Amino acid sequence: MAKDNCTSHRASDYDAQVRQTIPYYEAFHAATLELVQAWGVPRRWLDTGCGTGTLTARALPLFPATTFLLTDPAPDMLALARETLAGAARVTVLDPYPTQALSRAVTGECDVITAIQAHHYLSSSQRAVATEVCYTLLAPGGLYITFENMRPATADGLALGMARWGSYQREHGRSPAAVTAHQSRFDVEYFPLSIADHLTLLRATGFRCVEVLWVSVMQAGFYAIK
Repeated sequence: MAKDNCTSHRASDYDAQVRQTIPYYEAFHAATLELVQAWGVPRRWLDTGCGTGTLTARALPLFPATTFLLTDPAPDMLALARETLAGAARVTVLDPYPTQALSRAVTGECDVITAIQAHHYLSSSQRAVATEVCYTLLAPGGLYITFENMRPATADGLALGMARWGSYQREHGRSPAAVTAHQSRFDVEYFPLSIADHLTLLRATGFRCVEVLWVSVMQAGFYAIK
């Protein structure tokens, strides 16, 4: 069956399948929400690469004074986000946009921007543009949070990371063939950066505070303050 987004899952299957594929995926959202709560009260929160809207669904009751903007490059993901968040008055689901084109869709500043498992599908030049767009759309002092698949620093680390990731997927119900197909996408359909390269990119973009938020298996999370 043809895919309808950049991930290895159809949009309608995404929420169930991503938990079989990405270790600790729900913890990415929990860590994000905890960090924003520690940071302060955002007036306006942009979630780019929003998928089916599950992060915003969790955030809405925690941030009753916040308005949310959501977008994703995949129309089918946005259709599901609209269903997930139907009736939420503080949520605006935008048309499909990749992050690097969001300057055409978003006016005004955002206090928080999140990009959870969204940018590792981009080339190096596209990712630099996407990061710059997020920086530009943030208000001074605004908070940017991103999680991505990451590249270990050494060949041995990459081999062990892939072995651990494969074991996780098989233990959570994915077939050996599905695991092999997923791992074959590395550096072909998604293009992970090392932790060091992530930090370098964020600093080069101009963020004054750049930190590692999370590392697990082959994923990493970062936050940066403008």
